[in-house]
Amino acid sequence: MSDSAGSGESGGVAGVGQDAEADNEPPQPSLFIPKGDSFQLGETPEEEAPPSAKRPKLNEEELVQGQAVEPFNMPGETAAQADVLQEITSSPAQVIGAPQCEDEGQGEEEATVSERCEVECHQNGDGGHDATLEEGEQKPEEEDNSPGEGEHLGLDFSQNPQMLTGSWTAYSSFPENYLKGCKWAPDGSCILTNSADNVLRVYNLPPEIYSYNWDLLPEMSPVLRMAEGDTIYDYCWYPKMNSLDPNSCFLASSSRDNPVHVWDAFYGDVRASFRPYNHLDELTAAHSLCFSPDGAQLYCGFDKTVRVFYTERPGRDCEERPTVVKKQGQSGIISCFGFSPCLSVYACGSYSRCAGLYSCQDGTLLALLPTRHHGGLTHLLFSPDGNYLYTGGRKDPEILCWDLREPGKVVFSLKRNVATNQRIYFDLDQSGRYLLSGDTEGVVSVWDTQATPPDGNEELLQPQLQFQAHWDCTNGISIHPFMPLLATSSGQRKFLWPSDGEGDSASDGEGEGAVMTPQETRQDNTLSLWWVGPLSTAAEENPVQNAAAVEA
Repeated sequence: MSDSAGSGESGGVAGVGQDAEADNEPPQPSLFIPKGDSFQLGETPEEEAPPSAKRPKLNEEELVQGQAVEPFNMPGETAAQADVLQEITSSPAQVIGAPQCEDEGQGEEEATVSERCEVECHQNGDGGHDATLEEGEQKPEEEDNSPGEGEHLGLDFSQNPQMLTGSWTAYSSFPENYLKGCKWAPDGSCILTNSADNVLRVYNLPPEIYSYNWDLLPEMSPVLRMAEGDTIYDYCWYPKMNSLDPNSCFLASSSRDNPVHVWDAFYGDVRASFRPYNHLDELTAAHSLCFSPDGAQLYCGFDKTVRVFYTERPGRDCEERPTVVKKQGQSGIISCFGFSPCLSVYACGSYSRCAGLYSCQDGTLLALLPTRHHGGLTHLLFSPDGNYLYTGGRKDPEILCWDLREPGKVVFSLKRNVATNQRIYFDLDQSGRYLLSGDTEGVVSVWDTQATPPDGNEELLQPQLQFQAHWDCTNGISIHPFMPLLATSSGQRKFLWPSDGEGDSASDGEGEGAVMTPQETRQDNTLSLWWVGPLSTAAEENPVQNAAAVEA
């Protein structure tokens, strides 16, 4: 790790420079592979350890003594849940090394796995109550109006979401520092944002969210700032990220004229880099990134090519998978990825306005969907059951739902206002029922995908709910993995009318931008956090301050 850590932007830049120059150095996977066997607790003395933005690493004695890890207790857990969690944290091997306990007996391994499954069921609200009641223990009284039970609450779109807090000061350092999206961490502990200043910011989930004192919520402040050298093309979390295991807490980003960087989500250092080279042996930047579901591979999108890096081997070694073979296949720059949750299949979207389905084993093209979009694809998602694929493009007013059981068939389309080349994200909840998307006007639309026409004919699906989330373009939207929380980001590049000839700079940021008169120019570069669960009586007594917060 580099000497500089935490919130210093210069630390990220220094790490980039050192990494780019180390072409001939052998990779050091021990710095970044999330393996339980190689992770040693309490290796670094406290006086020499760099400050962590999330929490300090616990030493072995603290884990053996079974001390609670307060910042990462699941919100709203019952006393029974806390006891189960404490039992597992009492043994370091059960927390970190359980999946790799090959030398232990089979019975002990099964017991450890069953305990972990029990904790996961409690955390996600799946079967946890039945297991607790069967033991005959006393059932703790649970308050129905506690938002700490977020993991047990479903999404409620019968009314407009309530804005809780956000961040706007961090993006006011220089003009037009608009956001380019936001993504929840896989474990739901923090949010990652991208902005026009080429800085990735990490925000911890405010602890006040777990109570109904929402009027006391302060503005969110980033705990980590990771500066890239140029325009950030794409970024993604490691899918197995878990804050209880610091070695699994990292993310990847790609920027113009730079290799793919892997960042430590605890300290903000560059852990490793993947360096793709073209046929001229020149460093080329990836336009899109996505980890495989098991985290073993990192897929990178290029012009008519997908390069697959192995997570445990940083460097330049990769597998090249061309998407055009003998002038047949998917042309254009591969702009987005998505992995099927059920099959060994991944989807690629390209700026040539089409999407293709490929085999994860060797990259064989399985199906090429018809060209139905009006602009290049910028985002795609699989449904949780793997039967449907949602695709959206730039300067394209439609999100299309494809039935993968009949490739080429569009089940329905969703209308949204996308008037620029900016990437406008959309997201599905865990059940796959609700799809949410922002638009150029700052409106967030919610569609119920189960309300499809019974005759199965392609139709325009009307939104169930629409609300004004921001005064500017709502480009990023992300649903919390298990709590009824919604994160949105806003902003876009603006050009005054008449245009002052900044066409070259527009191409640096995917060509997004809106031509506006001085009277129409109104910037809203903010990250907002919304409550989308049922509101209790206590919460309804608090005044809803959506409009006031947006004005601020």
